[in-house]
Amino acid sequence: MAMAETTPTPTEEAPASRRSSTTTDLALIAAFAALISACAYIGAIPVGGAGIPITLQTFGVMLAGCVLGPVRGFLAVSLYLLLGAIGLPVYAEHSSGLGVWSGPSVGYLIAFPFAAALAGFLVKYVAGENRTRAIYVFFCSLAGSVLVIHPLGIIGMKLHFDVSWHEAFTYDTPFWIGDLLKTTLVAIVAAEVHRAFPWLLSRR
Repeated sequence: MAMAETTPTPTEEAPASRRSSTTTDLALIAAFAALISACAYIGAIPVGGAGIPITLQTFGVMLAGCVLGPVRGFLAVSLYLLLGAIGLPVYAEHSSGLGVWSGPSVGYLIAFPFAAALAGFLVKYVAGENRTRAIYVFFCSLAGSVLVIHPLGIIGMKLHFDVSWHEAFTYDTPFWIGDLLKTTLVAIVAAEVHRAFPWLLSRR
């Protein structure tokens, strides 16, 4: 007797689809955490009165948000920060540990996941279908940097060095030119990614 063929029901297909989606999300989060770690090694040139180094770290942070969206971008950057906090030398200048969180760069570190989330939110919900155009992504990424990273970085340096707001601002100023260049690179790369994978932000 021939065996009757059975086809998966919609309820059977749904869990498999969710598992595949979750696996892909976890892989993307881990990959971008690794990318940020690699970017933190590049450059590491101390500048300004605070001596905080310029790296490509913020490039990786903002790219995670602009490519992965608000939730996965936030989680990728948070994973990166967690890896450094538990002792892996993934922060700038190969540093690690909780001691870094009591240093002058603490404001920037706290800001990173929230800046990625803001940029990802703007790319997904404000830029929308225009996220394949670099100019739209540029302003979304710039908003995360200007509204989150620099203000919290300035607050962190003011509290750490116990200096005036003006002096803390001067410590932050040297980072602006580099950030504009990195934001431009983020916009170009992220727009190309969304052009190649238009479904990427429809998931999260």
